[in-house]
Amino acid sequence: MVNKTKSIIASSVAIALVGLYIGSQANAKGNDVVSATPNTQQISKDKLDAYIKFTKILNLIEHEYVDDVNTTTLVNKALKGLVSNLDAHSSYMNKDEYKDLNVHTKGEFGGLGLSVGMRDNAITIIAPIKDTPAYKAGIKAGDLILKIDGKATMGMNIDEAVKLMRGKPKTKIMLTIVRKDQPKPLDFTITRDIIKVQSVFSKSISGDILYIQITSFDQNVVKEVQKVVKNNPKIKGIVLDLRNNPGGLLDQAIGLTDIFVDNGVIVSQKGRAKGENITYKATIGGVETKVPLVVLVNGGSASASEIVSGALQDLDRAVVVGEKTFGKGSVQAVLPIGNEEGLRLTVARYYLPSGRSIQAKGVEPDIIIHSGAISTQEESAMIKENELSGHLKNGDNKKPEPVVDKSDDNKSDDTKISETELYKDAQLKSSVDILKALMITKKGK
Repeated sequence: MVNKTKSIIASSVAIALVGLYIGSQANAKGNDVVSATPNTQQISKDKLDAYIKFTKILNLIEHEYVDDVNTTTLVNKALKGLVSNLDAHSSYMNKDEYKDLNVHTKGEFGGLGLSVGMRDNAITIIAPIKDTPAYKAGIKAGDLILKIDGKATMGMNIDEAVKLMRGKPKTKIMLTIVRKDQPKPLDFTITRDIIKVQSVFSKSISGDILYIQITSFDQNVVKEVQKVVKNNPKIKGIVLDLRNNPGGLLDQAIGLTDIFVDNGVIVSQKGRAKGENITYKATIGGVETKVPLVVLVNGGSASASEIVSGALQDLDRAVVVGEKTFGKGSVQAVLPIGNEEGLRLTVARYYLPSGRSIQAKGVEPDIIIHSGAISTQEESAMIKENELSGHLKNGDNKKPEPVVDKSDDNKSDDTKISETELYKDAQLKSSVDILKALMITKKGK
């Protein structure tokens, strides 16, 4: 009798789904359902069989599982698993997650200051945001999160991990990190704080070079970079630092690229739906500057950062320096489900002006420079001409240049990057050297 009741319940749910499916197909295709070919009939049958199987399993869990479970909870869990298994960036969002969706783009939120992604089924740190608790604690791009407050992340999706890491300001959390070349996992105790993101930083180098660092692509990037460029009209070259920039808003990536180019395709996206096939082009007259440009990237440069660096590389507008980027080249759309829930779904892939895809490949720098410091050596002990007894004088009749006191180079200045600071950053130092060569040859103008 019990088995008969279960069969009736399962059958009734399945029949309801069959009716809904046929109705939706009729609405979508009209008479095509009636005149379907054998192949389309088989596809329809396969879909119906899959729907029926799902409802049968749902029904069995509801009635046979050891604990009482709510149908809504079961369906939500099923949706979580279903969508997260599509790819690393698609997810079903419940009420709280949907509400918090745009928190990063608004520039202020509570948490650690980390951008995370999924790599090889592990929660991976794309980059810590500069001057946030995670950054100050020593978390690095490429670190794998093994545990969050003792809870293993194996099988955990990105949304679950982010939810655990967020919390009230001034509360502590422990991250257990696996780091390349470290024999044992590392524990970091970090105090949460309000994360106020300043996305654009600028300094001068050697007086005529402008250094612009962009830490994330929030809604203020284009406006801030335009302001920086306009306030420095006499610069002869720009280093654009996108290292450890996890990405952000597409329109800001396009707008930033448009500051440096005035024609050509910046990026295009192609998806299964025709509405997702979009090409974004540079705006004529939108260029703010034509000075030579070097873009600095590394493994923490992802998504929007890869669009900017890859587009400027393809359009021959900049030399890209550093290390291979992260390789996140997919487009996510947010589809509302009712008023309180949503679906973040991958709907397309990005393609650079040359037609190449970023996805899982990243942007390969024109010149590969690994991170680290540059060791400085004292001037060689070899004898120079001016040290020889009776050496011939120069003969240019110019007064000797005054000796310049360079002791100020070691002093901290928020508006400048000193030579001492440059030598601590091999990638930046190399970028400046390459830019100086471009400035001499006027390449990029």
